[in-house]
Amino acid sequence: MASRLVHFRPTARLRWLSTATEMATATATATATTATTAVTQDTATAVTKDKPNISLFRKLKELNIGPGSDANVSVVLDEWANESQAKRFDAARQINFLRSRKHYHLALQLSEWLESSKIEMNNADRAVQIDLLAKAKGIASAEVYFDGLQGSAKTNKTYGALLNCYCKEKMLDKAVQLFAKMKELNFTSTLNYNNVMSLYLSSNQPEQVPLLVQELEQNKLKADKYTCNLLINSYASSNDINAAEKVLEKMKKDKVKYDWFTYGNLATIYVNAGLLPKAKEMIGEMEKFENVRDREFFHMLINLYELMSDLAGVNHVWNSLKSVFPSPSNTSYLIMLLALFKLGDLENLEKYFREWESQCSLYDVRLFNVVLESYLNRNMIGEANALYESMVTKGIDPTLATLNIFTIYHIKNDQIDSALKYLEMGACKTIPEEHRWFPTDETVKLFLEYFEKKNDATRAEKFCNSMKKIGRLDSAVYASLLSKS
Repeated sequence: MASRLVHFRPTARLRWLSTATEMATATATATATTATTAVTQDTATAVTKDKPNISLFRKLKELNIGPGSDANVSVVLDEWANESQAKRFDAARQINFLRSRKHYHLALQLSEWLESSKIEMNNADRAVQIDLLAKAKGIASAEVYFDGLQGSAKTNKTYGALLNCYCKEKMLDKAVQLFAKMKELNFTSTLNYNNVMSLYLSSNQPEQVPLLVQELEQNKLKADKYTCNLLINSYASSNDINAAEKVLEKMKKDKVKYDWFTYGNLATIYVNAGLLPKAKEMIGEMEKFENVRDREFFHMLINLYELMSDLAGVNHVWNSLKSVFPSPSNTSYLIMLLALFKLGDLENLEKYFREWESQCSLYDVRLFNVVLESYLNRNMIGEANALYESMVTKGIDPTLATLNIFTIYHIKNDQIDSALKYLEMGACKTIPEEHRWFPTDETVKLFLEYFEKKNDATRAEKFCNSMKKIGRLDSAVYASLLSKS
């Protein structure tokens, strides 16, 4: 799960952790994340354990490259190339260093400089540039670059990079069309198949996965652990637990390398199916792995124990995590707080929140939101308001999730004016194209139920005005509200 369970939604609660079903879906997507992330390992052949030029990194970072920036790195890079007699290997290493830290715009400028310099690029570098263009400028830019490549540069690496982009953006039609072309050119690989399988899973077409695995094997390609995890999840989606179990048996028989994640994957499926004894057995197999220095290993165990309502298990794993990572990350604290929230352990929820707050170097509003929601669920409005004020005092900007939590609380308590206040605050922060989820469907339903009971044309109109700002005003709902007011 290091590269597996990295797809958190930055909301008050991590929705995919809410139920066993959602976690099973997330586990499928998590395996997919590993598959799609692996394309960078496949294409970026210049990745090395050697450290990049840190002084160059600092100089580049000082330019503050980002969206809309007109800063140009060419002068700095030309000086660097002249001073150090830089080679392609050095530039590629620097690019991957920047990518690993998500400085995509900066990495892209370096990649574009490399292409325009006298240093010769290879197809791995071009594949990386496709990935960077998609991340920094959007998929259309990546497509334009790919289409402009000469025939000899359109290789399995560059095709694979574009396919990876389509899969990550869930562009099923384009991905399937490109993959068909790749098969014609004999550019397929296990990684490519994994990417497409993950896309079918996330597109609610799990029945396609076994067909692709069969095709992969017919093409004399070897299924890896990611292939098998995707296959397990495809069977789980159709409630075929026996078939999912047989995949693990086949992995052992075929000596396919597997790790704790496969056991965790099956444990999640068993929890989802209500087969708790089998889930415990898989968790036991997970915990047999020794010297695991992967935070996501502990995160997955915490999630599993929480799903089984095992507070002792949650605390046991937390202590194990802290023995390996004495200073847990924000994400680790978030996973733990969510587990305590769902298990109703307010005492430890507050304890670990204060512990995190006392030592964190970067405030994460998601942790505040978990405690905030816990207070409001218990009608502890005084504590919730005090926490909110402390957020503001610390300069932490409330997120849409924060405002949605307050909106739900006030509407549930028939405090319609307060609910509309928070709704309007969120509407003013919302960019309609980017935040279609605010307010949540649950929140909208609560408002509509309120107006169904009340004849309150003035407040119904305020609600409609806020929803119009967000781009969520349904004309039928609007007409219905007015007719009942």
